Amino acid sequence: MAREAFEEIAETFEFLDDWEDRYRHVIELGRELPGLDEAVKVPATKVHGCASQVWLLPRIEGTGPQAQFDFAGESDAMIVQGLIAILHALYSGLSVTQVGEVDAAAELARLGLNDHLSAQRSNGLRAMIERIRLLAAEAASA
Repeated sequence: MAREAFEEIAETFEFLDDWEDRYRHVIELGRELPGLDEAVKVPATKVHGCASQVWLLPRIEGTGPQAQFDFAGESDAMIVQGLIAILHALYSGLSVTQVGEVDAAAELARLGLNDHLSAQRSNGLRAMIERIRLLAAEAASA
């Protein structure tokens, strides 16, 4: 179910031999994301459960189960900013219903992230996924 943007990331990860290069690629992906306006970095958009500061701002087009899901995000940590970019590639452009159907653990396992992130980063990644799923579920029932 992964989107083309995520498939490109997965292919790049297969091409890169060591994790140092993969980490650099994740950071580069994060650098390509536009930042958030300071006005939206509020408690309502903050993701709790992350060691670093993370904000996710939903951008839903349409209403109901077929509404298109998108989000913007930012972190004060470079690697986490890259993880936001990976999640954006995984979820953005899906319907809000499809967001709930993505097996994020399986898709991210293809990148080998489970074995190469610290426990804190893994917990933060799970918190971001849960927030994305919650935002999509709320939009689907609106």
